[in-house]
Amino acid sequence: MFSFYNPNPTGKNVGDCAVRALSKALGQDWLVTYLGICIQGALAGDMPSANAVWGAYLARHGFRRRLAPDGVTVSEFARAHPAGVYVLALSGHVVCIIDGTLYDTWDSSREVVLYYWRKGR
Repeated sequence: MFSFYNPNPTGKNVGDCAVRALSKALGQDWLVTYLGICIQGALAGDMPSANAVWGAYLARHGFRRRLAPDGVTVSEFARAHPAGVYVLALSGHVVCIIDGTLYDTWDSSREVVLYYWRKGR
């Protein structure tokens, strides 16, 4: 199931998908998430949008990275994971799934999941 989600304070929805997804997954304000990822990037000497940077930020917050099964779509992933908090890496995009619901600014349910981060137990 898709649910529109855009916490960006100015309503923009291009270039900040990792910030939006992590904001939802972590239950944080967009600005808090943005600044946290920027600090993580500065410490790593890399851009905040780099997968390794926002991934390290998730890891600091108790998430663990896993590979997705080959060819699984976001909607298939959501149906297979009806409980829990996940951040999914797609080709050039990042989304959040909580309890089987996709949170994003557009319905990316047909996109293929490359890998995902799950909140640790």
